[in-house]
Amino acid sequence: MANDSDGGTASEAFAWTALRNTASDCGRGSRSIDPQSLRALPAGRKWIYEIAKVVFDGLMAGSVSVPAQLAARWDRFGGAITELIIELGKVWDNPAAGRRVQYQLEQMLLDADDLAAPRKLARTLGIRVDARNPTAIELPEGIDRIYAHLMIDGQIEAVVQFGALGTVTRDHWIELIQNVVPAERLTDSAARLAGRSTVPQGGAGADTLNTLAAEALLSPAERPSDPDSHFGKLAQLAAEARELVRSSAEPAQPTATPRRARSADRNDRTAFWNSYFATEDPWNYGSLYEQEKYQRQLEILPAGPIGRALELACAEGHFTRQLAPRVGHLTATDISAIAIERARARCSDQPNIEFGVLDFAADTLPGEMDLIFCSEVLYYLDDLAELRRITKKFGEALAPGGSFISAHAFVLRDNVERTGFDWNTFGAQAISDTLAATEGLVLAQSIQTELYRIDRFLRLSPDDLVPQPMIDHVPIRAPIEIGVARNIIWGGARALRRDVARNERRQHIPVLMYHSVCDDGPAALARFRLTLAAFASQMAWLRANGFLAISSELLEQFIANRQPFTGRPVLITFDDGFQNFADHAWPILRANDLTAEVFLVTDLVGESARWDADSGPPTPLMDAGTVRRLAAEGAFFGSHLATHRAIDGLSSSDLAAELLRSRMFIERWTGRPTTAFTAPFSVTDRRLGRLAKECGYRIGFGARHGPADLDCDPIDLPRIEIRGDRSLDDFAATVEAVLKQR
Repeated sequence: MANDSDGGTASEAFAWTALRNTASDCGRGSRSIDPQSLRALPAGRKWIYEIAKVVFDGLMAGSVSVPAQLAARWDRFGGAITELIIELGKVWDNPAAGRRVQYQLEQMLLDADDLAAPRKLARTLGIRVDARNPTAIELPEGIDRIYAHLMIDGQIEAVVQFGALGTVTRDHWIELIQNVVPAERLTDSAARLAGRSTVPQGGAGADTLNTLAAEALLSPAERPSDPDSHFGKLAQLAAEARELVRSSAEPAQPTATPRRARSADRNDRTAFWNSYFATEDPWNYGSLYEQEKYQRQLEILPAGPIGRALELACAEGHFTRQLAPRVGHLTATDISAIAIERARARCSDQPNIEFGVLDFAADTLPGEMDLIFCSEVLYYLDDLAELRRITKKFGEALAPGGSFISAHAFVLRDNVERTGFDWNTFGAQAISDTLAATEGLVLAQSIQTELYRIDRFLRLSPDDLVPQPMIDHVPIRAPIEIGVARNIIWGGARALRRDVARNERRQHIPVLMYHSVCDDGPAALARFRLTLAAFASQMAWLRANGFLAISSELLEQFIANRQPFTGRPVLITFDDGFQNFADHAWPILRANDLTAEVFLVTDLVGESARWDADSGPPTPLMDAGTVRRLAAEGAFFGSHLATHRAIDGLSSSDLAAELLRSRMFIERWTGRPTTAFTAPFSVTDRRLGRLAKECGYRIGFGARHGPADLDCDPIDLPRIEIRGDRSLDDFAATVEAVLKQR
C-alpha cells in the first residue's frame, strides 16, 4: 500500500477515485455512500469546481447520459447525489462547502440543458421565460435560485441566474427583463408579432410592449406587498434587520458636522476674513507647532529696546499677547472686527496694546514704526504685483533702522522640487525675494526650517552699510497636527493635483485593495500585510504624483453618467476593518490628504478576525465607536457582509439577510447611506449582484483583478490587490500602468 509521506498524494488520489465511483453509483440509482472514503478530498474553495466536475463526469457514466440529458434525469439520481454532497459537507465539518458544490454542480447541469421543460433540482429551478409575456413563478420547496432562459420568438435572448426568496411575480420578471434585454429587441419582437415592421399604435404587440413599459416603472415600494413573493420575503428580512439594529445596545449618535469651506467672495476682503473667524481659532494657534513658530519669531527680534511696533493681521491675538511685553507700544490690527474683538479680550490685561481694524492692502499704514510684524497672511494677496506694491508700503512705514519681520511657509508653486505646502499661491520664497527687492529693505537675519522661514529685514538709510545676513537652519521639533500635515508634500512633487485636474481626462481608475497595516503578524498572512513604512511610502508617492482619493459613491456616479475621470483619482479600499487601520493606516492617509473606504464585517465589529484563526492569533477589529469617529474625520465605510462567510456557500435567504443587516448597522454607526460592498474572500456568484442591488447597494467589488473603467458593471468592479511582499517600485509601476490607459 502506498504511504502518505509525499503529503497525502496517495490518499487524495484514492478519495478522488472514490468520489467519481460514488457519483457513478448515484447515477445508476444507488444510495450506497461511504463518507470515510471521501475524507481526504480538499475542501478549499479553489477545489469546488474540480469536485463538481468529477461528480458531473461520474453521473454521466453511471446514468449513461450525455451532458444535455443530465438535468432532465435529475429525478433518477438527484436525491442520491444531493445526499452525497451533504455527506461531503459533514466530512469537511463545513456544510457551507457542501452547498458550494451543490450550487456549482447544478449550474453545470443547467448550462448543458436546453430547458425545454422546467428542471427542478435541489436548490435551483431551471426554466424558460417568455420575455414578452412573463408569468409569476412559485418556488418549489427547497429552491432558492432561478436559472432562466429569457426567450424571444423561440430563441434564447439572455440567460440569467438570481437568488429567489419567494414567488417571482410578473412585475419582478418585467424589471429583470428590461435590465438585461435591450429595449430594441423587445420592440422588434412586438412589431414582428403584430406583422408590422414598426411598432403599431394598437393590437397585441403594442399592448404587450406598452404593458411592459408601464409595469417596469413601478418602484419596489409600489409593488403589491404579497408576503409570499420574493420582494415580500425581502421586506420581511429588512424589517427584521431594522428591528435588530434598533434594539442593539449601542445608541446611535450623529456624525460630527465638518467645517464648511470658505465661500465668501475674495474680492470682498472683509467678508472673506470674517467667514474664517466665524469659527473661533480657525488655525489652532495654540498647537505646539504654531507655538514653536511663535517662539522663533520672538527669537529673531532685534537686540535692544523696541519703541513703537505694528502687528498686521493679528487675528485673535495669540501672538500679540506674547509680543506685547517685548515692545514699548504695540498697535495690533486686523481686517476682521470679529478677530479684533477676540484679540482685545485675550489681551485685556496688557496696557500697552492699541487695537484697530485695518486693511493693510488698502488703508494707509501708520509711519515711523520701529518694528512691523506681518506673518502667515501675504499668501492671500491677489498676485506678485500686489505683493510688490504692498512691500513698498511696508518699507515706507518703517523708521530708519526699523525691522520688518515676516513668517511664511514654503509653497510648491515657488519650487515644486522641495518640500512645501500644496497651496495654489506663492509662498515664503517669493515673499522673501520680493521683500529683498524692495527699495530700502535688506535681509538681516533668517531662521529657516524645512516648512517655513522667518525673515527680519532692516530699513536702511542711503548711507548705511548693508549687513551680511545671518542664516540659521533649524529643525522642526514640535509635532505637526493633521490640519497642517495634510497640505505638505515632503521632498517635493512630481505632479500637482490642480495641474492634472486641468490637463488630464481618463477612462480608467486604480481601485487599490489593502487589508492590514502592521509591522508584525502571522507569516501565513504576510501577503495581506504592509509595514507602516511601506504603506507610508506608497501614500506619499500617491500624494507627490497628484492623486486624489475618492469614495466608491463618487466612482459609481462617474460610471453611471459615463463621465471621464478628471485628473488622477484613486479609490483606496481596506477589507475587514482591522483596528490597525485606525491605529496606523488612517493617520498616514490623513497626513497625505487622502481618504479610504473600509469594508466592515458588521457582526464581528469590536471582536477579532476569527476567519484567520488557523494562521495565528486573530487580528482585532475596530469597534463601533472607532467607526463613528473615523467617519466624522472623513473615512468612508462599506459592507464586507455580516459574518465574513464566503457567499457561494450561503443560502439566498442568508445572503440577503447579511446584506441588509450589514448595511443598516453601518448606516447607524456612520450616519450616512451605505451603498458599497465587497465579497468576503473575493468570492462571488451570479446571485450576489442582483440581491445586493435589491438590498440597497449600488456598487460592489468582486474577484476580478485590474483597473476599473467607465464600461464596468458597477456592482462587480475589479480591484488591484496591493501585496505586502512587493516593493515601492512595483507599486509605482502598477499604478502608472493604469495612468497610461487613457
